[in-house]
Amino acid sequence: MEWLALLLFLAVFVFLLSGYPVAFVLAGVSLLFAGIGVAAGVFDSAFMNAIPNRLFGIMMNQTLIAVPLFVFMGAMLERSKIAENLLDMMAGLFGPLRGGLGISVVLVGALLAASTGIVGATVVTMGLLSLPSMLRRGYSPAVACGTICASGTLGQIIPPSIVLVLLGDVLSSAYQQAQLDMGIFSPKAVSVGDLFIGAIIPGILLVVLYITYLIVLAMLKPDAMPAPAVHQRPTLNTAFFIKVINVMIPPLLLVIAVLGSIIAGLATPTEAASVGAVGALLLALLYRRLSLTVLQEVMQSTVRISSMVFMILIGAAFFSLVFRGFGGDEMVHRFLTQLPGGTAAAVLLVMVVLFLLGFVLDFIEITFIVVPIVGPILLAMGVDPVWLGIMIAINLQTSFLTPPFGFALFYLRGVASREISTLAIYRGVTPFILIQMMMLGLLFLWPELVTGLSKWIYAN
Repeated sequence: MEWLALLLFLAVFVFLLSGYPVAFVLAGVSLLFAGIGVAAGVFDSAFMNAIPNRLFGIMMNQTLIAVPLFVFMGAMLERSKIAENLLDMMAGLFGPLRGGLGISVVLVGALLAASTGIVGATVVTMGLLSLPSMLRRGYSPAVACGTICASGTLGQIIPPSIVLVLLGDVLSSAYQQAQLDMGIFSPKAVSVGDLFIGAIIPGILLVVLYITYLIVLAMLKPDAMPAPAVHQRPTLNTAFFIKVINVMIPPLLLVIAVLGSIIAGLATPTEAASVGAVGALLLALLYRRLSLTVLQEVMQSTVRISSMVFMILIGAAFFSLVFRGFGGDEMVHRFLTQLPGGTAAAVLLVMVVLFLLGFVLDFIEITFIVVPIVGPILLAMGVDPVWLGIMIAINLQTSFLTPPFGFALFYLRGVASREISTLAIYRGVTPFILIQMMMLGLLFLWPELVTGLSKWIYAN
């Protein structure tokens, strides 16, 4: 019967590659296998009785309300041309430096990631705005493309990331299940806010490592990152700095308001998301970008993305019940717990599998399909849930950068000019992939980089 669980997983994987909508693949294939199992007498149909409760739980989940709010916030900020204004200002500040435009792209990408939390939107926006400017100033196509792709994927890890919201909800359920399986009937909780706090130091470290690499590259290969000509540099006078403050302070205040309210315990992630959504509306008004047409586009985009997320979540509920009904969770549990090397080997194997799945599945699919299977097992083995969530997020971020299937590469390829070869994009992202892997190694060796800030905040 456990082999049917494996066949179910493989069938879902094959149908997903066909391009059929994910939610319907998950629900349809799972129901088909459940019917086969009932007919063959190897599946208890009572498992399907839990479906109404699962769907009701999704509808009543307070954490998931944050998803459409954060999506609205990101879509509104994207339409308000905040990235364009920030890039102009940052380029002016760092313009006199060799490689200054590349540094500006990283910093704007980080701030945009903190503002939107949507990887595809960030990569496309930065590609449309930054790539032509970098090429005009003589940057190597490989360096320009690599910098934009890497900066765009920061939306995976820098809060308030949609990835962390969804991971936080799934890991919360997995953590409670793991504790119940261990006989702990008053389980501790892990929240989306905990993941946000845990992601702050790794996110900042990644930005610092990116910038350090660009500075070193500018010194070793000055031709790849030339300094701008004198006539291209803005006049750094009082008026310019006032303009910089006017452009940078509002989005920074918005990010601080969203994250600060969560960290200080003043608001839940859902409440903070509503603050972000209202703040994004006010920013659009401030920049005079809000109109009925823009509001309609933002709301349509929010409904589209949110509907996709919740439909996948409903399909995943069918999949997880049928997979468990065939004994798939027990099979995975035995396999991971019997690995030579114990917990470290199990975590390493899961990370490798997630990395490979990231080539063909989106983070939403991986979060709802794979994490509920392996999460309770790893957490029952003593793995910290916040550390595991950040490791998964950075792992998927690395996967989305890796040729030839990385999603970020496809996003940039779609907006880059034909003169830029795909090989140049691949060459450009390679150093950033190595940086990502180094970051994963650091977090694996020193989990305190993730858990330390949370312990310090709650201790004070």
